[in-house]
Amino acid sequence: MREAKISRKTAETAIEVSVNLDGTGQYDCQTGVGFFDHMLDQLARHSLIDLTIRAKGDTHIDDHHTVEDTGIALGQALTRALGDKRGIRRYGHFRLAMDDTQVACALDLSARPYLVCNLPFPTAKIGSFDTELVREFFQALSTHGGITLHVDLIHGLNSHHIAEAAFKAVARALREAVEPDPRMAGSLPSTKGAL
Repeated sequence: MREAKISRKTAETAIEVSVNLDGTGQYDCQTGVGFFDHMLDQLARHSLIDLTIRAKGDTHIDDHHTVEDTGIALGQALTRALGDKRGIRRYGHFRLAMDDTQVACALDLSARPYLVCNLPFPTAKIGSFDTELVREFFQALSTHGGITLHVDLIHGLNSHHIAEAAFKAVARALREAVEPDPRMAGSLPSTKGAL
C-alpha cells in the first residue's frame, strides 16, 4: 500500500497528515482555517488520494504558519508514500474550468522542486483567508514533495473560483502523476535510473 503518515511539530504549529495514494478521495481535514479546509477537501476528492489532516497553529497571529506547515507535511507524506517512484506515470497535467475561471496545471514528480505560480487574485482575501497563502501552500508542497509544479490562471474574475480551480487542477494533475502505469512494469520513469 502506498500510504504514509507525517507528524510535524514546531513552536508555531502541530500537524499530522496521513495519505493513501490508492484511495478514493476520502477526506477529513481540520486545520482551524475554514477556507483552507475546503481547498484541502477539493485536493483529496479530485486527486482520489485519501487525506486526513489535523493541524493546530498560531491562527491568533494569522493563518500563514498553519497553511505553510501543512504544505510542508503534505509534501513529505507524498514523498514517503511514493517511495522510489517505480511504475508511476510521473507527469500530470490538467486544465480545469470553473464558472468564470480556467486554471492550467502541469507537474513532474521529479524530486527537483520548482514552482511557477501565476495566480493573480482580484482581491486580497476570500472571507478571512489571505489569497497570498495559496502560493505559500503550493511553494511548500512543491519544495517538500520534490515536485516541479506549474499553476497558471488562464482567466478568471472571482477569487474563490480562482483558488478552488487551482486546487482542483493540481489535484487532477497529481492524480495522473501518481497513478501506476501498466506499461512501466515497475521500472523507473527516468533514463537516469533514479528519481
